[in-house]
Amino acid sequence: LLVLALPVAIVALALLFALWVDPATVADTRVAVGIAGRDLTVGALTVGAATALRLAAITALLFAAGSAADGPDLVRALVQHLRVPYRVGYAALAALRFVPRFARELDVIRRAHRVRDAAPPGPFTALARGFGYAVPLLAGAIRHAERVALAMDARAFGAHATRTEPRVARWHRLDTAVVAGGWVLTVAVFVVVAAS
Repeated sequence: LLVLALPVAIVALALLFALWVDPATVADTRVAVGIAGRDLTVGALTVGAATALRLAAITALLFAAGSAADGPDLVRALVQHLRVPYRVGYAALAALRFVPRFARELDVIRRAHRVRDAAPPGPFTALARGFGYAVPLLAGAIRHAERVALAMDARAFGAHATRTEPRVARWHRLDTAVVAGGWVLTVAVFVVVAAS
């Protein structure tokens, strides 16, 4: 799915960024195509494509890092090896764990509405359903946030400068090879860009 979605997103972002570029600020002012009553220049399309490709590269790196590691293990490694404050790491992990919980709660709410047939028929059915989902989802979110806050307080989260970890995240030779390969690739890209 990501392999198909990324190129589509790159093309869409390139066109959007090209529309935002001021035509007077680009060097190549030849008209390439007209969209929405506006002429897009070759320079504007180049700037838009370059910006979209940069965003796609950052997104691909984030997806690669996210798919290669488990969330709790990644947070543990960041806290232990990169000295990220544990309050930041574990708070972010708790926030990320809200997402699947919200998805499950939204599914339950949708099923309950479907069983009761709560949405009135008419042109504003989708809007009425959205409001019908929002209130119970918000109430569930507040309840869950309160429970998480109480659990963190009960464990004295943030009271001390350091935290005892149940498991130590080990640094292996393969980790060193991946980091070194990433740096070599980054330097190679900069050299190629500087040479061209």
